[in-house]
Amino acid sequence: MPEHIKKKLEEQIKQLEYELTNELPAEIKRAVALGDLSENAEYHSAKQRQEFVNAHLGQLKKRMAELSLVNLANIPHDRIGFGSTIVVFDTTKNEELTYKLVTSEESDVTQGLISTTSPIGRSLVGKQVGDTVTVVTPNGKRELEVLKLTTIHDAAE
Repeated sequence: MPEHIKKKLEEQIKQLEYELTNELPAEIKRAVALGDLSENAEYHSAKQRQEFVNAHLGQLKKRMAELSLVNLANIPHDRIGFGSTIVVFDTTKNEELTYKLVTSEESDVTQGLISTTSPIGRSLVGKQVGDTVTVVTPNGKRELEVLKLTTIHDAAE
């Protein structure tokens, strides 16, 4: 897993754990002190926030575990995969585009960083130079021809 992604997730987890163990219990305690819980909006709001933070914390920990299982040695040397930089020709728009396949946490389409789980990313994974793929995006179908490929292994050399 890229170190900056690990650090970002760890910071988010730490922040949510602090909120869950320190801020929310104090907020709930203040709300309980106001009296009748059945019509206490502050109490219900704090309990809902506590449930949300707990669920989000679980999602982040699960994602951290998933990312730690990524073995870079299993990424192919001759096909598109995580970390690959790809130059494609979009026949629909008649233009050449460069993409880098990254995790969903790093994706930024304006920078050409697309997630391996995005429609374009999913359609490109496993392809080689010369392959043509049809991608169904929210803006319609696009046809991309792979012109150039630099894998994560090539970039490391």
